[in-house]
Amino acid sequence: MKGSSEVKQLSQSEDHLHLLQSFSSLKAAPPTKNWTEVRVRPPSHEGTVVRAVAQLEEKITEKMKILIEAEVERFQQSAVDVTLDPDTAHPDLILSRDGKQVKHGDVRKKLPDNPERFSWCPYVLGHQSFSSGRFYFEVQVKGKTEWDLGVVRESINRKGEITLSPEDGYWTVVLRNSHEYIACADTAVPLNLHPGPEKVGVFVDYEEGLVSFYDVDAAVLIYSFTGCCFTEKLYPFFGPSLNDEGKNSAPLIICPTGPSWSLCVCLGLSWSLQVSPGLSWSLLVPPCLSRSLLVPPGPSMSLLVWFCCALINLVDSGSTNQRNI
Repeated sequence: MKGSSEVKQLSQSEDHLHLLQSFSSLKAAPPTKNWTEVRVRPPSHEGTVVRAVAQLEEKITEKMKILIEAEVERFQQSAVDVTLDPDTAHPDLILSRDGKQVKHGDVRKKLPDNPERFSWCPYVLGHQSFSSGRFYFEVQVKGKTEWDLGVVRESINRKGEITLSPEDGYWTVVLRNSHEYIACADTAVPLNLHPGPEKVGVFVDYEEGLVSFYDVDAAVLIYSFTGCCFTEKLYPFFGPSLNDEGKNSAPLIICPTGPSWSLCVCLGLSWSLQVSPGLSWSLLVPPCLSRSLLVPPGPSMSLLVWFCCALINLVDSGSTNQRNI
């Protein structure tokens, strides 16, 4: 009470000097805790965040793979039958009789140096040209240490040294030194592909100005050239690169594309069983093949389906005869 009355008197005083002199006589403030040495550790969420990000990344990767698988299947509807053009092949290249494989040989052949032929770099073009619409083809690159793939315009330089770039009419992806994947844009773009593809799909949309490369087995987009301005015929482009004393002797192989044998068997089974109106089609076709049913059947597919039906009917007839016996 004494302290509070003294404070009241001092507050009413107009003598400021007296106030300052009297202030030290008041009771000192109670001691306070020194908080400078106190450490507060917030709860750590680092592990939780890392796990959440990893799970999110995994889900995104799965979704992307599903989307790309569906896209590749859609592209396969634009598949074309590509064969190699021997009149464009460099003299060091060896082409298979069916025009589906090419590799580098050790002996240069004596061939006419016609305007279409590559005279310096070991390249060859496809026989087929395209000036509209969409087209798609697949090439096996398994076992190779170097290769070049893509599409080119008709007027490219085929003599002397060649620069792979869109400006010079080449839309390509290449492999160098077994592991260096590069998209040959106007400025080279290194690609992080581990493991590398064993089969590469090349898709072109002429009107959209799009050239895309895919790892077919992994269902991964390798690279896309966009905003291209095509005004000439385009040709599939193949470069098996040098033999390198046998290290790069594996050929580039143009692969057939389209519905798989298992799909044809499923269709054959469905037709042979004469599905009743009340039986769901999905019961006869595995879910993994359901998207493939969007592929329109062509002559080869019809032949396979007919063969499957005939085979199944033959087996069924044999089983019936055995039961009758």
